[in-house]
Amino acid sequence: MSDSDSEIAQAGDTIEVDEWRRVSPLSVVAQGVRTIGSAIIPAAFVLFAAARQEDKLSGLAPWLVPILGLIIAINILPAWLNWYRLRYRIGSSDVRLEQGIISRSARSVPYDRIQDVSLEQKLIPRLLGLVEVKFETGAGGKDELTLSYVSEEEGERLREVVRGLVEGADETAAICVASEVQPGEHVSVRDTGDRLLFAMPPQRLLTFGLFSFSLVIFAVLVGVVQQFEFLLPFDVVDYIADYFEDERYAEAGSYISGMDTIARIAGIAWLIASVVLVGLASGVVKTFVRDWEFRLERTAKGFRRRRGLLTKTDVVMPVHRVQALIVSTGLIRRRFGWHGLSFISLAQDSGSANHDVAPFAKMTEIAPIASEAGFTLPERTEEWRRPSSAFYFDRGLIQSLVILLIGLVVFIVAAAEAERNVPGLYIIGAIVAVLISLTAARQYYLWRYDRHALDPEQVLSRRGWLAPRTQIANRVKLHSVEIAQGPLGRWHNYCDLVFGMAGGRFAFRGLALEDAKKLRAAVLDSIASVDFARLPK
Repeated sequence: MSDSDSEIAQAGDTIEVDEWRRVSPLSVVAQGVRTIGSAIIPAAFVLFAAARQEDKLSGLAPWLVPILGLIIAINILPAWLNWYRLRYRIGSSDVRLEQGIISRSARSVPYDRIQDVSLEQKLIPRLLGLVEVKFETGAGGKDELTLSYVSEEEGERLREVVRGLVEGADETAAICVASEVQPGEHVSVRDTGDRLLFAMPPQRLLTFGLFSFSLVIFAVLVGVVQQFEFLLPFDVVDYIADYFEDERYAEAGSYISGMDTIARIAGIAWLIASVVLVGLASGVVKTFVRDWEFRLERTAKGFRRRRGLLTKTDVVMPVHRVQALIVSTGLIRRRFGWHGLSFISLAQDSGSANHDVAPFAKMTEIAPIASEAGFTLPERTEEWRRPSSAFYFDRGLIQSLVILLIGLVVFIVAAAEAERNVPGLYIIGAIVAVLISLTAARQYYLWRYDRHALDPEQVLSRRGWLAPRTQIANRVKLHSVEIAQGPLGRWHNYCDLVFGMAGGRFAFRGLALEDAKKLRAAVLDSIASVDFARLPK
């Protein structure tokens, strides 16, 4: 069916299989606002530079309105053409997308490759009531198909129809396709009896933000200056240097040097406190923006997670596609009993294979979620095994040799510049000795707290000393088991045991070769005993 054969349906009408459709016309506005927004900062820098020279600004003033209109037209026209030349079709065997103004491209994704359908709303589309629909293939974003943008109701209907076709639920799909679904009706998975598993109210988000110390604001400011420095009428480095050479700062330096020890300590403490406050505020803001209204629900389709203040995401992870789970914590939050739970799933989560399903929770809240996914958290009585001590000895030896080599070079350079032996040379030797000692101690504690285990259904790994990280994989869902050895491993009889899984990678490092062979045989027996043709798709 082509444009000349029949009129293309607009998003929001009743979905019909094999009918060509267009995305929402409001997507033109969303795309235009986004491109115009990206041009605002450079334009502001240009106007700021012109404002410093009044003669140029006066000559530019009559042209401001035409220039602004030209910028809007340049951004809106391509967006309209892209909308007009873009169409999609929900077929009986695949989802097809055709787009392009001058050169046309067509993409088709068969239903047997679609892992899930997720919805995402950035700020501007959300204000317009639009949503981005992503047909996930589990290929790390390379072969995914995205529709930008359709109405929220249309996105829900598309998700339900495609899921029904993917799962072979012809009856469910027929109901969604053929029923008289009117625009504005909300077809939601909530109607199937959702159960709330985990949520983060504002109080929990605030606590989470305080533990998410971040100085990203400084990195953002530095990045903005580096990105747009060419638009400034002065060199930033030279400007700062000249600014601090002012006599006022020389007087301030004299004033500070005249302070007593207590005043200097108070000033340093105030500076440190200011940086800490900025870091805490940045962490709180970042947490609220990312995890606002965080909800994890158990639906008939799987785990449904919604979150976001500016960019709202709505992702559903089918239970049988959860390959493994990760329980992690931090150095400080561990002392207060806070942990995070994420799934390794075939469905993608904004370009990542790991889905945060309980990013800040107690273990009593994590255990029911893990059980719902078919996993069991390790008990304290679990039979944990340690890797080969030779693996960590070799790592510590190599790192110590690197430190020793660098220290030797610094020592030789310092000795060549000194006319006689000075205390600084002994200080260099002491620093090298301390670093080597710390490296040896670190490798010892890493070996002591690096453990792995195997139970009848799962493979478990626990790594980390101060901030431990536990990873649990289902033995049946592993695709392959590989033993990898390097030169030192062959010499000292240890290896890496690498498990292949869809959507992620799981490995035990530095295992004794005999232990690795036993684990590999046990996992391969579990894989071989399952008829994968009978597993859910």
